Amino acid sequence: MDEFYIRKLEAAVKQMLKPLKNIPFKLVIESISGHTIIPFDWQDKHDKELLEGLKKAAALAGKRVNEKPIIRPRPNEVGNDIESYVKDALLEFGFEAETPRSKSGQKKSAGYPDICFLDKDKRPNYLECKTYNIKNIGSTQRSFFLSPSGDFKITQDGHHFVLSYEILVAGRRAGKNVYKCRHWKIVDTEKLYVDVKYEFNSDNVRLYSEPATLAEGDV
Repeated sequence: MDEFYIRKLEAAVKQMLKPLKNIPFKLVIESISGHTIIPFDWQDKHDKELLEGLKKAAALAGKRVNEKPIIRPRPNEVGNDIESYVKDALLEFGFEAETPRSKSGQKKSAGYPDICFLDKDKRPNYLECKTYNIKNIGSTQRSFFLSPSGDFKITQDGHHFVLSYEILVAGRRAGKNVYKCRHWKIVDTEKLYVDVKYEFNSDNVRLYSEPATLAEGDV
């Protein structure tokens, strides 16, 4: 491998390590899925009815969490549990809610977004469920993630929302925290901006290969 090629390769890798900043999330979704995030329109009566129903579902789900708290050892596990409360509340207010189906037609729970629901006008909407701590809501801590997939869960144009709950520890039970809700927010991701930070990874085949392993032994 000649020196010029090595320098060009090193320069390319260094360029990859520089994060991309403030990319419109709607462009990311369109690039990956070929589908559009429809912006929320305050002048559209159907959108306003949709938001009113979503607000009622958000409040009901939070109330149900407080009635039957989430028991978890760590706060980062609470978001997954919130999803079932939200889905049940959406169904109760007349929405058709389910785990999104990917391009292959399979229901996928992992990855963005958590829920696909039809409003009363049978329009598709996507919803991501999140939680936050009021102490760090104003910080630059990363809290929203999306990883591209060959079998992505966005298969239609539609609104994209994030429903996020402020959670607090309301006690302890069986050595775990008791989590309740204090506040909720509905976010329109059509107005969201995201960053890209590249990651290098390997697998077990390469990590534990014979050339890389220096020594091993039984205990």
